[in-house]
Amino acid sequence: MLARVTAGLPEGVSWAGPVDLPLAGEIDVQAACGVMHVHGRRFGRPRRLDLNYTCMLATELGETGAAAVALGRARGMALRGMSTSAAQAGLLAVSRYLAAATAAGPEDIPGPGGAPLVSVEGIGYEVEAVDAAVWRRFWVAMGAGADAVAAGWPVFHRRVRTAACPLPAELGWVAARTAIEVTERCARDTGMGLVRVAHPPIDDLAPYSARPTGATAARLPPVAGPLPLAGLRVVECCRRDHGVMAGHLLGFLGATVTRVVPEPRGDGLLDDSVPDDSVLDRGKAVVAADPASAAGRRVLRELIAGADVFTHDWPPDKAQAWSLDAAAVTGVRPGVVHAHATDWGAALGRWPPPGTDPVVQAYAGVPPTLLPVVAVYAGVVLTRAITTALVRRAEQGCGHRVESSLAAAAARLNARRSACAAPLSVPVCTDLTALAADPRFAKALTRDGCVVPVSPWTFH
Repeated sequence: MLARVTAGLPEGVSWAGPVDLPLAGEIDVQAACGVMHVHGRRFGRPRRLDLNYTCMLATELGETGAAAVALGRARGMALRGMSTSAAQAGLLAVSRYLAAATAAGPEDIPGPGGAPLVSVEGIGYEVEAVDAAVWRRFWVAMGAGADAVAAGWPVFHRRVRTAACPLPAELGWVAARTAIEVTERCARDTGMGLVRVAHPPIDDLAPYSARPTGATAARLPPVAGPLPLAGLRVVECCRRDHGVMAGHLLGFLGATVTRVVPEPRGDGLLDDSVPDDSVLDRGKAVVAADPASAAGRRVLRELIAGADVFTHDWPPDKAQAWSLDAAAVTGVRPGVVHAHATDWGAALGRWPPPGTDPVVQAYAGVPPTLLPVVAVYAGVVLTRAITTALVRRAEQGCGHRVESSLAAAAARLNARRSACAAPLSVPVCTDLTALAADPRFAKALTRDGCVVPVSPWTFH
């Protein structure tokens, strides 16, 4: 934990970092770095997040960087420290939107909209459908007309990608005239995920769990490069942003990351032809191997045999059935850090609803936004858990099993709300393409087909 705090931020963490703007606090960072702009799409104008989000995300980045410094020192690096910033945290939060805005071709951003649905009793809730058929069955059961149901699916399906969700007014009216218990019954009967907005917010879940596997192995080798994780290998089997973000950040820390997908062109959830989806895969090697097949599992075990970290986001019963759970993976590679990125952890039992950002926000009572604030934060938390486990490996030669969840990350956001506020003193960004071309951001961004943030850490 970083103990010394200056102006609301921990040691090693500043407001502006490499961004050449006089950023004095949370609202300045949200305004300058596009957070207010993207969050405000649902309102039709820039609007501040009702969280001191860049402050909290930067603090987590700082703690992750401090763990990386400890790892580098344990591996023989003469590191004095690291630096990161709230501005870099803000750019990380909007990285998928920045990539989409600066790629070839126009963006298709719908008009404003996207608040949680509200029942006749005034109870807010979020829904999640795995496909259009579930969406259609639910709304038909609720009594909505076919035209409104059909028109609602495309904007709902893309709501996190676009940060806006202008549903047809009829769907809101149907929700508002229906009792919450009737709505929940319709959701159960049709396969729709539904979560009520929590009151009061949940804030008492541990951010992650970690425990030794009991298997010992040779200690990690000395650093073979300029970054603390240089020379270490990560095998990533994740489909959702939480685990994919962790792999992205481990790459920034110097690790060699191999992403395993069932098919060469992707896994159906991340589309490499769409810049905002592929931004988290930059710098990763990609290997096709389906764990549901014997041949795919053989490929995975060969990769794991040379890995220092293995991450996945499969359900626990799948990992066990495929003999790729922590015990089995440790048998293949003693000392490996086995990291499980889950949606809910143990929060909602064996059969929880799909754990997308809006639904998890509702469950925990996080102020609603269509920015994936929970997934980005959870990815940093998981990166810190993995890096801390690698420190233990370097010092003790012992592997670890770590687990994090979106639900726990949302609770931690609630628990770490803090006063990082100062009056607005900079212009509000209203155009991500203009931000990308602004020379004052040049040191924090790079172009790789589209504009993306550079590493949020500098080590010295």
